[in-house]
Amino acid sequence: MIQELKNFVENGIDACKILVIGDVMLDKYYFGDVTRISPEAPVPIAHVTEIKETLGGAANVAHNLALLGCKTSIIGQIGADNHGETFLSKLKSLGVDFSGLIQSSKPTTTKIRVISGHQQMIRLDFEDSSELDSPSSNKLLENFYSQLQNVDAVIISDYGKGICTKKICREVIGACRAQKKSVIVDPKGDNWQKYFDATFITPNLKELNAILPKKIANVDSQIEEAAKKVIDEFNLRGLVVTRSAEGLSLIDDNKKSHIKARAQEVFDVSGAGDTVIAVFSLALAGKIDSNAAAYLANVAAGVVVAKVGTYAVNRTEILEAL
Repeated sequence: MIQELKNFVENGIDACKILVIGDVMLDKYYFGDVTRISPEAPVPIAHVTEIKETLGGAANVAHNLALLGCKTSIIGQIGADNHGETFLSKLKSLGVDFSGLIQSSKPTTTKIRVISGHQQMIRLDFEDSSELDSPSSNKLLENFYSQLQNVDAVIISDYGKGICTKKICREVIGACRAQKKSVIVDPKGDNWQKYFDATFITPNLKELNAILPKKIANVDSQIEEAAKKVIDEFNLRGLVVTRSAEGLSLIDDNKKSHIKARAQEVFDVSGAGDTVIAVFSLALAGKIDSNAAAYLANVAAGVVVAKVGTYAVNRTEILEAL
């Protein structure tokens, strides 16, 4: 299996085409040193030494895919603001097709974090999480239908910022089913009916517990039992459950696999779920078995959590980890 995955990473990714639809955002980081308390108020003063801007949310999924060499397109919403301009320039530099993005009166979702010594001090969010209006939704779906025929798989990246409404999810999943294309969902909230008929859903344990009548522990047997019920209830092919230090679990029809995380120092889990769905979907698009695809996704996530901030993994890092 390892050799098959190495061959895919080295030679198979370039042929894959994936469309990402969901809540895009910009992540901005201010890194600095704290050596004193402000005389104006009892708060630390951070002397900023570095500023980093990167793609977040659904755009981080696209970032992972594009950096690995996949032909990537994205559909979502941005605002007519400076953050939106920065966002577009980053997509352009990656070669991501962003012709499916729409611009609305809502701001570009942006998260600003101040970090000192690997410790996040504060986060500022600029966002409007209300659902898109009908004209914007219709335009977004029009863009989706115009691109669907040219891709191998579709990822729905739901961050609860108003893009992944019931209407949009149902139409996207229905169209993918009709064209026999995999649609993989990173879920948000407790309304999974809008994901009915998806191929795979990739929740973390907290997201899985949000839809269960009784919470489960981070234990293999409980994960399996809950996943089978969820698969039946929402007519899925399978689930990939990310489990923090316990790695991840794949439940796919009659297959089940519990893949342990690599032992290492963890700095930041933000964006790890984006990496999992990106790499897992990419492997499926490349005709890799779901077990091997889940293994590869777990390896990629192991690289990401050892970094500070939202991070997209590259081919060299995955090959070294394999």
